[in-house]
Amino acid sequence: MTHSPQLTPAQRDALQELVNIGVGQAAGTLNEMVRSHIHLQVPEVSVLSLHEAQTILQSRLNSDLLSSVRLQFHGNFAGVAQLIFPTDSAAKLVTMLTGEDAKISELDSLKIGTLSEIGNILLNGVMGTMSNVLEQHVEYSMPVYVEQTVTQLLNSSSDYASTVILAQARFRIEQLHITGDIILIFKVGSLNRFLATLKDA
Repeated sequence: MTHSPQLTPAQRDALQELVNIGVGQAAGTLNEMVRSHIHLQVPEVSVLSLHEAQTILQSRLNSDLLSSVRLQFHGNFAGVAQLIFPTDSAAKLVTMLTGEDAKISELDSLKIGTLSEIGNILLNGVMGTMSNVLEQHVEYSMPVYVEQTVTQLLNSSSDYASTVILAQARFRIEQLHITGDIILIFKVGSLNRFLATLKDA
């Protein structure tokens, strides 16, 4: 079983700050899109092995299908970023943002479009902040929406690296509380470069 790399306290603080800045910028963009105020926070960022991440996510999310927005990135860093929600939480979020019942099959395209846009804004906010603050060039693919289990989701990323950066994102919109997860999986060489750059941040 692989183990996660040990980050120094300074690296962990820098990583936490970068994710929080990115999420904060994304929340500002989302607030401009909708009438309701969206409060977004990431209380903790963890660096885990693929096995550790799978264990944590399965204990919290069980083996249910998840709504996932997947964004590949390349440049000085390469890998995949994902935003995941339990499908019922995803439906609640879409209903809140659009005023439409996302559980109705005819509105699947609305659900996919809305979640893809949220994922695009949030993941671009996080990756954009990292690349800007660390002064590293990163480009992104178009976001892709999929519904998978935790095992399928992580197995599809196993060709990148065995280390996962996991951040639990908490959405609060009026009285609605929704928790999702941001997952960053770097290619092996990219992860080492990222951690070295983080060390200098």
